[in-house]
Amino acid sequence: MSHSKKVTSCWLKVTIHSDPVLVDALSDFLVGVTGAGVEIVVDDSLSSTKINAFLEKRNPDESEIRQTLEQISGYARELAEIFQVSVPAIESSVIEEEDWGTTWKEHFKPFAIIPGLVIKPTWEEYQAGMDEKVIEMDPGMAFGTGHHATTTLSLELLRAVLQDMTAASVLDVGTGTGILGMAATLFGADRAMGIDNDPEAIAAASENVRRNGLGEKMTVALTSLSALQGPFSIVVANIIHNVLLDLADDLDRLTARGGKLILSGLLTGEQTDTIIKHFSDKRLSLTTHLQKKEWSALLFEKTAVGGQRSVVG
Repeated sequence: MSHSKKVTSCWLKVTIHSDPVLVDALSDFLVGVTGAGVEIVVDDSLSSTKINAFLEKRNPDESEIRQTLEQISGYARELAEIFQVSVPAIESSVIEEEDWGTTWKEHFKPFAIIPGLVIKPTWEEYQAGMDEKVIEMDPGMAFGTGHHATTTLSLELLRAVLQDMTAASVLDVGTGTGILGMAATLFGADRAMGIDNDPEAIAAASENVRRNGLGEKMTVALTSLSALQGPFSIVVANIIHNVLLDLADDLDRLTARGGKLILSGLLTGEQTDTIIKHFSDKRLSLTTHLQKKEWSALLFEKTAVGGQRSVVG
């Protein structure tokens, strides 16, 4: 007689005590790379910030936990060196599903991500104001609740570009919850496509598109960038620096002549400078460089010959 071990859903809780300057970058990494749900607790003294990250695991063993912690601590050390601050302290514990429950939902309320565009979670009520657009979404375990600076910057560029376009098509690379693609349709795009290599992100984005009644304008697909045929009027990629470099040729290929390429997920400074140089070596001209806190977003225009004309906002 055999006995099968019951597979239970647990959460690995990772608590990070960090210098405030690292919080956005750490949160971005935790949600975007490890798939964690994140809550941030600011210390009264403002000298330190606590990040609680929750990663869903099924019967995690010591090796899996150690590997996850090494991944997080390695990135934390790298950030601390870049910003010349103390290395964050990290601790962990395993908690049962019911202990986590809906705690993180308490920290996700309706908010205006940019003026005129409100993100509303499915479990909250919200009455839209005049000329206000609302996206209702359940982030699930995917990146893109909209709180992060890089999402805001991407949306600002996306809306500005779409104001001057007609019959625009938009490709959202690394769509996460689908927030950028959905916003693009609300800003006037004729059609949008969101792609991701994470099945959980695709599931969340597909449901969000359905819930917002945008299925006729936006499609979502679990596919690689290299498999796509283009071009698109606008390509937007809010992804980490190294991945943007890896995808550069396809991002260029899929941007239509005279079209726009929006890149974000970049730390201001060396990362941003590297991206500007790399993409400007192609047939792309930098037209706008937005900054918020330590993050940057870049807008390129596809031309016959590469170059730069930077406008910092």
